[in-house]
Amino acid sequence: MNGATISIAAAGDNAFRGYLSIPASGSGPGLILLHEIFGLNQHIRDLADTYAEEGYVVLAPDLFWKIRPGIELGHSEEDLKTALTYRERFDVEQAIVDIHNTLQALRANPACTGKVGAIGFSTGGLLAYLAAARLPVDAAVAYYGVGIDKHLGEAKSIRCPIALHFGSEDEFVSPTARAAIKQVQAENDDAEVYVYRGIGHSFHDRGRKTFDRSAASLAHSRTISLLRRAVGPRYDLDALWEKHLEGEFVTCDADATIRTMVPRAYVNHVPTMIGGFGARELHRYYKYHFIPQNQGSRMIPVSRTIGADRLVDEFIACFKHEAENDTLLPGIKPTGKEVRIPMVAIVQFRGDKLCSEHLYWDQASVLVQLGLLDPAQLPVTGGEAADRVIDEELPLNTLRAEHWWKKSEGRESAKSSR
Repeated sequence: MNGATISIAAAGDNAFRGYLSIPASGSGPGLILLHEIFGLNQHIRDLADTYAEEGYVVLAPDLFWKIRPGIELGHSEEDLKTALTYRERFDVEQAIVDIHNTLQALRANPACTGKVGAIGFSTGGLLAYLAAARLPVDAAVAYYGVGIDKHLGEAKSIRCPIALHFGSEDEFVSPTARAAIKQVQAENDDAEVYVYRGIGHSFHDRGRKTFDRSAASLAHSRTISLLRRAVGPRYDLDALWEKHLEGEFVTCDADATIRTMVPRAYVNHVPTMIGGFGARELHRYYKYHFIPQNQGSRMIPVSRTIGADRLVDEFIACFKHEAENDTLLPGIKPTGKEVRIPMVAIVQFRGDKLCSEHLYWDQASVLVQLGLLDPAQLPVTGGEAADRVIDEELPLNTLRAEHWWKKSEGRESAKSSR
């Protein structure tokens, strides 16, 4: 990422700093990133770089500059106590002025191609909400915004799409506060309010004990969905996925495949836990294991569902087990048998590149087809499972039917005759 500290002009020939991160493309929609009570620290800079990977020109202002420029705190108990003292001295009204100046600076930057959103965390979440009500931003996202319930009257002034994320166990945003916020936002068709069960405050911050990977990932996808609709950029995920598959199966080029992915991408074939993390490991995996051993295989498409940052591909994988397959059957000698497998790939994108793949299939079905698992002894199926996915008219409920399905035979007709 092309990140740098810049100066943002303020009233009276004053200025304060901000961290600017520009996407690899060199331009994109704008995004103002509003920090927590720990200041413009490394976590915020890393987050700015992540959103730049998503295609945004990100500017994170130092909102504590009036207290003391350059405050950067970590998450130790001592730093938390210090941060709380800064929060007591923090002037929200001055911060709105600073955000307005940040908005002007971002829109004046030639890398910013038009619309600008605002996203904030905790105290920054409150500020993102207020920015949506008071400033001409085009979208706003607030993560666990503290104090929003004290500004409910401003909800009617919000004219842009907004998303609010809360944890159900957030000690700084009570259930009563969340209910009031939800009730007010219910009148706004462009407002989305999400509550994550069992999750506390700061669930998006990897450096905090309250970090929750699942909630953070889901919230990020919802955030990206709103931002894509409201400010862009929009990517053709179908075409990006097809380009990735081309490197894997058509040109059989590991270098080309890696170029479709972010540097810290990962691939996990879930049933066997085989894949790779990061460009070097993935390149090794693709070049020496995946690509050479998948020649001659084919994919029969079944369905493809595309979201804002994820694609779900359902297909039938077909191959003849004539060589060792390190992905599906590591350590199993070739059997020469034909295999048909229903598979699902869940692919996540960051901007215009893949950042993760989870691939799922029924390993028992594979082993049955190779004669390595006896379907007479276990409730498992073979290639007929793939056939049924393609042809919905093939019969169901044939698996060990004498043990369960035949027990209800005739009951429906008897019931309907009464």
